[in-house]
Order: sequence, then structure tokens, then C-alpha cells
Amino acid sequence: MSGGQTQLMWDEAVTGYDFGPGHPMDPVRLALTMRLVEAYGLDRAVRTVSAAAAGESTLRLVHRPDYIAAVRAASADPRAADGSYGIGTVDDPAFAGMHDAAALIAGQSVAAAEAVWRGEALHAVNFSGGLHHAMPGGASGFCVYNDAALAVARLLELGAQRVVYVDVDVHHGDGVQTVFWDDPRVLTISLHEHPRTLFPQTGWPEETGGAQAEGTAVNVALPAGTGDAGWLRAFHAVVPELLAAFRPEALVTQHGADTHFEDPLAHLAVSVDAQRLVAEACHRLAHEHAGGRWVALGGGGYAVTEVVPRSWTHLVGIAAGRPVDPESLVPEEWRSEVFRRTRQLGPLRMTDGREPVWRDFAESGYDPADRLDQAILATRRAVFPSHGILP
Repeated sequence: MSGGQTQLMWDEAVTGYDFGPGHPMDPVRLALTMRLVEAYGLDRAVRTVSAAAAGESTLRLVHRPDYIAAVRAASADPRAADGSYGIGTVDDPAFAGMHDAAALIAGQSVAAAEAVWRGEALHAVNFSGGLHHAMPGGASGFCVYNDAALAVARLLELGAQRVVYVDVDVHHGDGVQTVFWDDPRVLTISLHEHPRTLFPQTGWPEETGGAQAEGTAVNVALPAGTGDAGWLRAFHAVVPELLAAFRPEALVTQHGADTHFEDPLAHLAVSVDAQRLVAEACHRLAHEHAGGRWVALGGGGYAVTEVVPRSWTHLVGIAAGRPVDPESLVPEEWRSEVFRRTRQLGPLRMTDGREPVWRDFAESGYDPADRLDQAILATRRAVFPSHGILP
């Protein structure tokens, strides 16, 4: 280990991942996050690295050659987009340079995984990543290449025998689950809004992995409207026990900020304060169960000035060992940058003013009338026995 440093993956060119005006996935969210990281001086507490774009052989760890060829064709001429591959749709419109921008983001996540596995860094963060909906043969849900799955696949290629992927984006991590459905070396855990009320309409507790990997797909389907207390209760009722049983050699986490109560595309009611607590929990769990080897990714998040930059700046600070005081005033130079770029007023503090508390599931017991507890118990019953844990 070269000093146990934290590595931050960043290349300004990732903002070229741009579906165009009016699309929810506005790349300004990435630029503003990096500017906030810099405003807090966190860039001096990490080693900032720009990796090369993922090449063909790397992309093929997850994606089919015909799909990569289709992305390249649409990237060269967006009018040639093949809708059968999910490209050129409302969610994933083709744009010039799409392959290069998506492969660059994927390259950052793959390099993050390499650095952590090889001991060049203990933790690595790529908040431009977490594009978890992309499938082996198609784009989906604003995601072209699945950098999260590629990071896990690279860890396996380098020799990892047990990897845990934890996804707390409001949407089900369906692409990553699909890629590793039959692989007993990978435990995928996704906490998300219930598929009855949100895209991609998957992630039911009964989805538990293929025949040779039973219990390695874990899904917590949260009722719409779940807030801080319920979200934290669900996380702590499922994730720590499974990590302890699975004993991963590396932890990959996806921190979509779209669980937030201000996010325009979903229906959970989580605060930045609770998102920060889950990032802290993932950090702690990496040290407790994975030798500290932690790759942290971004994901969704469409309140692009109010929420995303604060949530992911907290993530970077936690990974760097320099957590940002939630009560701190957001630097004025950053708020000026927000206004210059968006004509919106940025948030004043790094907190939503919440101090989340939750009831521990094991200590407080199960309430059969509570929809959240029903969701937690459905997940525990579906997968815990496969790991030798009582539900």
C-alpha cells in the first residue's frame, strides 16, 4: 500500500456525456460536484487521477461486441442510431461522441477498481460513474456502458473471488444484477423504490440470483414515500449482516442521489444528511469486511444544483478521511459558480437540517402492519437462509 491514499477519478471530459438540452442527466451536476470538492480543498486530500477510456477488450468484459459496434456507429452519426439497442430513445438519445464519453466514464471506474485491488489506493471514488442500468446488449435508463459492472468484472479478472456491490440509488441496479446473476462470486444488493411505482419495474425481493448463485442477488423494494428513518432502518437491517456472511475482498458501492426528497424523477423522501450517513456506513463496512478496499461511484440524481454536488462532496470527504461538517456554510465562490452556470441559487449549507435517527430492526422487532418492515422481512426471508443467517 503506497500510503493508503484515496484516489479521486476525474477528467473534465466526462462532462461530454451529454444527452442534450432538457434531458434530466445534465452534466453540469458533475462539474458542480468537482468545483464543490475543490472549494472545500478535498482535491488536496486525495490523489486526483484521470484514466484512459475503457478499450474494446475491457468493455467486452460486460458488453456484447455487436452492442459496442452499435454505440460506435451512433456516436459517429447519431442519425444512424439503432433503436433495437436502446440507442436513440427518449431516455438514451444518440449524440456525437457518445461512445468516447461513455467509455471514458467506464475507464475511470475500471481504473478505480484496479488501484484498490493492486494496493495503489485504499479507497477510490468516481462520482461520474454508477451507470447501473446499461445491459450487456443495450442502453437503458440514461446509461450507455455499465461502468459499475465493469469495475466488478475487472476485480474478478484481477483475481478477486468475492465482491459485494451495494446500490442505494432510488432505481433498481438492474444492469449489474443481470451481469452477475449466475456468478456466485458477486453479491449484488440494491435498495430502491418499489418496482410497482418506479422504473425499471424490477428488483422484487424474489429476484435472488441464478440456479448456481442462489441468494447472491438481494433486493429491498422500499415503499414510495420512505424517508430517512425507514431508509436507514432498511439499509442496516440487510447490508451489514450479508457483508459479514459473504466476507468480500472488495466493496463497490453506488451512491445515486435521487433518493432525495427534492429529486424530480422518484418518490422517496431521503435527505442529504441520511445519504451522508449511508456513505459513512459503507466506508466503515469496507474496513470491517473488505480490508478497507472500497470503490465508490455516483449514479442518478437530478436535483443537479441543490442535491447532487453536496451528496457526492460528502462522499469524497468521507473516502478521503476529511468529512465535511454538515453545518458548514457552502463556500460563496461555489454558489457564485452555480448561479453563473444555471441561474439558480445554490444551497447555503451542507445539511438539509435533519439529524436522522432510525430504529434498529434486530432490537426493535418486526411490525407486521408496517409496509417498510414488510419489505425488509421479505428480503431477509428471500436471501438470508442462503447465507446461513436467520431471517
